[in-house]
This record gives sequence, C-alpha cells and structure tokens, in this order.
Amino acid sequence: MTNNLDTLATALYVRTDDLLKQSPHRAPCRPAAGIGPQISDAELVTLAVMQALLGFTSQARWLRYARAHLGPMFPYLPQQPGYNKRLRALAATMAWLICVLARDTSLWSDDVWVADSTPVEWGRSRETARRSDLAGWAEYGYCASHSRWFWGLRLHLLTTLHGLPAGFALTGAKADQRQVLLDILADPALTAGRGGQVIIADKHYYSRDFEATLAHGGIRLLRPARQGEPARPGTRFFKPLRQIIESVNDTLKGQLDLERHGGHTPAGVLARVLQRILALTTAIWHNDHTGQPIKRSLLAHDH
Repeated sequence: MTNNLDTLATALYVRTDDLLKQSPHRAPCRPAAGIGPQISDAELVTLAVMQALLGFTSQARWLRYARAHLGPMFPYLPQQPGYNKRLRALAATMAWLICVLARDTSLWSDDVWVADSTPVEWGRSRETARRSDLAGWAEYGYCASHSRWFWGLRLHLLTTLHGLPAGFALTGAKADQRQVLLDILADPALTAGRGGQVIIADKHYYSRDFEATLAHGGIRLLRPARQGEPARPGTRFFKPLRQIIESVNDTLKGQLDLERHGGHTPAGVLARVLQRILALTTAIWHNDHTGQPIKRSLLAHDH
C-alpha cells in the first residue's frame, strides 16, 4: 500500500469520524442494549473505500488481504458475512458522505454540470432475469452508446467538469432519464443559490416541458439538436465536454469495477454501487485538498 493511499485513508477516517460524532443520527440505528461493535462505522467506511480503490471485487479476498497487510490500521476486522451486513446497513450513511465530501471541495461551486446515465448490467439469460432477487427493480433496457440490450440497472450521474459527483440515482434500465434528472435536482441542498446553472446532456434529454421545468428552476440545458430541430446554441462545446461524463463512467467501470460489484440483492447492489461512488468522491476530495493538478486521478491511490 502506498503512502498516498495511507494518507487518504487516514484523512477519510478522521473526517468521517468527526462527521458522525456531529451527526450521530446519520449512522445506522443500533439497540441501546447489547455489545457494541468492535469496528466503528468510520473505520468500516474507510475500509470499504480502500477496497474499491484497490480493486478487490470479492469481499472475502479483500478481508484476507486486509488481515495480512492492514493490521496496524484496523486492529479488528470482521468476518465476511459481518462485513457485508454492516456495509449494507451503511448505505444511507455512504450516500450522505458522498454529498458532504463533494460540498467540501473547491469544485462544488462549478456552474456547469454534465448529466448522463450508464448501464449497470447484471445478467443476460432469461433464467437470471426470472430468478434473481433483483427482478422487479432490474429490467431489460437498451444502451444506445454500445448498441446493445442488457438486463440490469442504470446509474444516473450529474457531475462537475472535473468529474465530481454532484447528484446520482440508481434506477431500472427503462427509467426516463429526464424524470430521474428532475428528481435528482429536486433536492434543495443541490440547487440552492445556483441561479444560472448550466447542465450539458445528450440529445435524449429533450422535451419542451422538461426544458421549461429546468428553466423555471434557473437551470439552462445545453444539448445537441435532434433531427429536424434548428441548430442549438453551444454546439461547439458538446463534443469535448460530453467526453467528461463518458470518462467518469469509464473510471467507475474500468478502475472501480462498477459492473463487477457482486451484489445479489437490492440492498447489496445499492451498497456496492455507493461504495464505488464514495471511493471516487473521496479521491477527488483528497486530491483537491492536497492541491493535486488532476482531481479525478486514482493512480496514486490504487496500489
């Protein structure tokens, strides 16, 4: 493990521990009576982020590695079933931490966001779709970028131009991208004081009512013109800036193994997806605070 990852893990642990002490209601509920956990929530969140950054898709293999190499940092490590259970219970806490860490960066004030969705495939056979615990949430959908059908979910992302996640949602594959984006933007903490915010999206984010709703909230949408539409302003910016969200998706899938999450239940999938978004946010947060020139680089933290 590198000194850079050690420094990131220490910074994340201290920040998370402080935040949970200030807002104890953000931690999972526990019975008043009984034996307290031997590993704190802050330690477990730090452990989960390190797992994602180091590319361990198997929890069992990760815990074996941690016992062999991270003993001084984590005096107690749970068994795999306990780790999995605690991680699922921390899903809401991780979602909250993503938002808090994102706001604690100089990138949060960016007045341009980029929106898109990407498939999170979880099987292709009819038998998988019929028997999986994800049936009913996961569904068949079409990925126009790769010209393929898939069975699974969609991760909807709203990021800054440096790739910092500003908003996100995990939905079925057929969910309307426009409505999901409106739902993300419905969070007042996200849009408060952001008059004149610009969102860049692809041509699928269209409709007069959709754009009118965004405009009513003080948000301007830039997208390519659809067939038959007149040319739209800002067209020259679309190609280079649209590559940003594609690059973020590639980081999540290529370096953070988004589609190899290993979850088998809705709670398990949600926790593992949030684990990876938190890892990306933590790396950007740490790079921003340490003055690194490339905010989204994981190279210093992935070994």
